[in-house]
Amino acid sequence: MPVHHPCDTPASASSSPQPGAVSPDWAAIAHELEIADERAFNMAWVAVDRHVAAGRGARIAFRFLAEDGSHHEVSYRQLAELSDRFANALTALGVGKGDSVFLLCGRRCELYVTVLGALKIGAVVSPLFPVFGPEPIRNRVAQAGGKVLVTTASAYRRKVAPIRAELPTLRHVLVIDDLGGAPLPEMHDWNTLMAAASAAPVLVPTAADDPALLHFTSGTTGTPKGALHVHQAILMHYATARRALDLQPGDIFWCTADPGWVTGMSYGILAPLAVGVTSIVDEAEFDALRWVATLAAERINVWYTAPTAVRMLMKARPALVAGRSFPALRFIASVGEPLNAEAVRWGMATFGRPIHDTWWQTETGGIMIANAAGELKPGAMGRPVPGVAAHVVRRAGEPKGTVEIIEAPDTVGELALETGWPSMFRAYLGQPERYRACFAGPLYLSGDLVRRDADGFFWFVGRSDDVIKSAGHLIGPFEVERVLMAHPAVAEAGVIGKPDPLAGESIKAFVTLKRDVEASEALRAELLAHARRSLGPAVAPREIAFAEALPHTRSGKIMRRLLKARELGLPEGDSSTLE
Repeated sequence: MPVHHPCDTPASASSSPQPGAVSPDWAAIAHELEIADERAFNMAWVAVDRHVAAGRGARIAFRFLAEDGSHHEVSYRQLAELSDRFANALTALGVGKGDSVFLLCGRRCELYVTVLGALKIGAVVSPLFPVFGPEPIRNRVAQAGGKVLVTTASAYRRKVAPIRAELPTLRHVLVIDDLGGAPLPEMHDWNTLMAAASAAPVLVPTAADDPALLHFTSGTTGTPKGALHVHQAILMHYATARRALDLQPGDIFWCTADPGWVTGMSYGILAPLAVGVTSIVDEAEFDALRWVATLAAERINVWYTAPTAVRMLMKARPALVAGRSFPALRFIASVGEPLNAEAVRWGMATFGRPIHDTWWQTETGGIMIANAAGELKPGAMGRPVPGVAAHVVRRAGEPKGTVEIIEAPDTVGELALETGWPSMFRAYLGQPERYRACFAGPLYLSGDLVRRDADGFFWFVGRSDDVIKSAGHLIGPFEVERVLMAHPAVAEAGVIGKPDPLAGESIKAFVTLKRDVEASEALRAELLAHARRSLGPAVAPREIAFAEALPHTRSGKIMRRLLKARELGLPEGDSSTLE
């Protein structure tokens, strides 16, 4: 079933946004990427074939690090040839423009070839986290009418076979490793298909606004939303990789995000290829010692990671970095949730470089706000990247769907973005009303509460649906978490509101401690006093609980909803669907 997207018109607003940042000439970015015709616009060509045509085919595109310490490399020329072969294999199976191709496997070469080959024929690529169970897989593939699934034999038998009867549109399963016996119906051996496929170059004409990527957002409240992105999104991927991440042609780049998450697709595959760098892909799971060794041994120039990983490294033994140097490391950035100021300073002390926070969402498709090179405020989200105009707004009561722009600095409101950037999502698959509700006239409403200071830096306060109302005060959980994580004993903090007969809600914090720090009543009292000094008694937590670990979504965000459910003894739901 081909994936189509509606050209929904956003809901009207009572006021138009005020002039913001000057948009770059996106045509100039397209020209820089050698895109001559918007009607023949294809992500895969921009990412790979363009380099080969320009004589850069020998450059290494990916260096894959295996768990056993071995590695193999794939050049841009090899990647172009492999993706052509896979594109022809899909065509031979009857897969065409608009068909959905799902991926369910780890970070291995076949995944990257699948992405590029599917894009070359105009198919819509939708990655799945390899740790997903059967239900989240069924939900997503069924929503999109998925026609092809690329996976491993083990993942198929454990997670897909039990639900195969519920996926009538799934025509082909391509298995990238040993089937371990006779193929099941409609299963194909990857290597056999690739060997039989033509290596002739293939590129189905796709327009700038044709669907290319389908990313499902968290299913914490109801059905996961399928955010649909188009081929011209790569303009944003490229521009922000250069301007927000300081990525330069020839760099060695490491984006630690799994391709199942939008960051792993936008900045783990497409952006670095468009820039023309060598990307490190570690097939192993997180290990503090391995990560630090990789940064040094691979001579990483730019590292893009998550605050959760940073906190895990901070919690590890300082001896991890003893005797190591990182002379090649030029820029470190993070994404996924707010980065506290202590982590920024830790980066400077440990690697000789601060960590630059960035902000964006699945829906935005690319970085919107960042602490770019040369401009950094520890603890801040950053400032809008060139081409993005951001505002702080409050939603008006009537008429419904209108907003008011807040001009005064340091006033809390919702973060809104002027529409029109290339990587903006074009639909929630099959949910047009839900899509329209994200807009007020020319503004996209993010759902994140922020404040903007006098220098134009944005500061995260919390999700609008996470805000705690206590004794008349509206309190963003992250403001409390940030203060607790500034204490030298605290590795991580999660804050919730719990019912209180007098205040409406009272604040409770859950904290994990750094290595070699013991939990005690004295430390609990010290943390409570520390919070009161910094936040005042109205905002500081009344309770602090010590925890071995906090629950996280697949993308590293703290699952406050799950903390609250456990605290109140409520059903936790299916946390396996969370991203």
